[in-house]
Amino acid sequence: MPLKKIIFRSGLNRENTRYASETMGNPDSNTNVAGGWYDAEKVRFRSGSPEKIGGWARISTEIFIGFCRSLWNWVTLGGLNLMGVGTNAKFYIERDGSYNDITPLRATVNPMLGAQPPGTGNPFTATLSSSIITVTDVAHGGSTDDYVTFSGAVGLGGVVTATVLNANYKITVIDANSYTIDISPVLADATDVSGSPGGGAAVIAYYEIQSSPPVQVPLAGWGGGSWGTAAWGVGGTSNTTLRLWSQANFGEDLIFAYRGGVMYYWDATAGLTTRGVPVTTLAGASNVPVIVNSVFVSDTSRFVFAFGANDYLSATPTALDPMFIRWSDQESVVDWTPSPTNQAGSIRLSHGSTILAAVQARQEIVVFTDSTIYSLQYQGPPVVWGSQLLGDNISLQGPNAVAIASGVVYWMGVDKFYKYDGRVQTLRCDVREYIFSNINTEQNLQVFASTSEGFNEVWWFYCTAGSNTINRYAVYNYGEDIWYYGTNLGRTAWNDSGLRSYPVAATYSNNLVYQEFGVDDDESGTPAPITSYIESSQFDIDDGHNFGFIWRVLPDVTFRNSSAAVTPQVTLTLTPFQNSGTGANVPASTAGTSTSTVARTSVAPVDEFTGQVYMRVRGRQITFRIESNNLGTQWQLGAPRIDIKPDGRRGNT
Repeated sequence: MPLKKIIFRSGLNRENTRYASETMGNPDSNTNVAGGWYDAEKVRFRSGSPEKIGGWARISTEIFIGFCRSLWNWVTLGGLNLMGVGTNAKFYIERDGSYNDITPLRATVNPMLGAQPPGTGNPFTATLSSSIITVTDVAHGGSTDDYVTFSGAVGLGGVVTATVLNANYKITVIDANSYTIDISPVLADATDVSGSPGGGAAVIAYYEIQSSPPVQVPLAGWGGGSWGTAAWGVGGTSNTTLRLWSQANFGEDLIFAYRGGVMYYWDATAGLTTRGVPVTTLAGASNVPVIVNSVFVSDTSRFVFAFGANDYLSATPTALDPMFIRWSDQESVVDWTPSPTNQAGSIRLSHGSTILAAVQARQEIVVFTDSTIYSLQYQGPPVVWGSQLLGDNISLQGPNAVAIASGVVYWMGVDKFYKYDGRVQTLRCDVREYIFSNINTEQNLQVFASTSEGFNEVWWFYCTAGSNTINRYAVYNYGEDIWYYGTNLGRTAWNDSGLRSYPVAATYSNNLVYQEFGVDDDESGTPAPITSYIESSQFDIDDGHNFGFIWRVLPDVTFRNSSAAVTPQVTLTLTPFQNSGTGANVPASTAGTSTSTVARTSVAPVDEFTGQVYMRVRGRQITFRIESNNLGTQWQLGAPRIDIKPDGRRGNT
């Protein structure tokens, strides 16, 4: 029997059984079109062939506080390459691997102003041999896990010095007038407990804006849902709000806000240690929105948008209208008062209950509500911006579940994927059932999308059922119109701006990493191998009614870009089945093996590898698997060939 090539269609397909995707080859050809790929991990496709994805490495040894949900990259006029990093607890500006805390403040107070006489006393109380310090501040207004920075403290007289106290701390609330901070590893001594010389009556507490939980926390029972969502006397359900930041640069400065919060401004000329401030406090501020869901800066004529905002002309001018859009005057951050001499204005969308997202497309801004997609287009005075309904009865998984690539908008709905390229369409998906049958809808706000333009990919990260952390991703390759997926790539945000050499992603290790950097997992600073594999659907190894016997495989693998210091290798596994309804044959091979290693045999040329491997596999159907778990290994599969011969219709397995 002649050698037969094993060729698989590119992409994964999980919409049917393992055997259903098998297709028969041309009986007059030596090529067996074996069907499709069924399962994979850390694999992508290039020109139809599967290969291991690239590695990643941390940007620096520094870490930030909280889980990052937003990244924005821009360059200042002075050439500084900056990254806005918004977490559930803080907001940072990253530069050269350093995270500069610019979290806005909600209050600046002297805790002892209420003492008698005013300005005297000591807000700090220590306990012997403890790192816990109690802080007294009447009506401090904080919540547990908020952050405060002290200045002006002179120390407690012992090891709790001014340097120890004048720092940034997370608070744990005791009551409305007191809370604790942890000064570990310092432990108070007897002098600190006595409180002499007193910690400083002139101490100043700088309270940062309140933090939020790192994930959505389901609430149930009385007060758990919105008013009227449950019958009288029946508890409702809802989720606590996950902090999602929106941000955009206005020239070299940054505008940022979190859903349901204030619009903030960071001036790049003030330096990386300067905190962001509310736009309402800037000189010339006029009717700036006091509460917003997201902010946006248009490419056309540079307008600042607030999607979901207060209408200052309403009876309750500080209430959030989630369907209301406002924009500033052209080229202005502070002028939001419409007048005949400027272009500030507003519009209210009618379809849906809340605006979820907005992205800049070609000559338009595409706006998503929870049921509709709109187009905003610049029309000039007096209308300025007009809206057009693009599609109704659509859905969006969450505010960050949309991305734009090559001029096309892609997004994840609640039960399928969509695209907009001039018209709204359902996106064909070969892994739809696999994704939506196992997604945690209670963590939908964590879902986010981004691109890897270098590989023609759109990525979606999400939580599976029962998980409160992101543990799975799905990828659409728009260049080849195929899908694939993977697990256990813990990312919370991703930026593919093109202003850096590699895409940047945020991890659960509280740091940023460069993606597609190297071939290993270097998130912690110590390289670790990446487990990568792909496995085919079941395919007939002869013609389906006879058993077939495979005794030799000629692999076709390239190890380009593998590290020269190691010997890269992959493992090939053939798993036989008696028929499509049975489990895998046990043992898989008799008097032989179903698994073999393919290794690079020389450093140069890199394509020189094991020429042939011997196996003893017998069955009607078979699956093909290639995998690696070695440092420094990068691989791509080509078109392997098998030596196969008929082996009768019946027999022991």
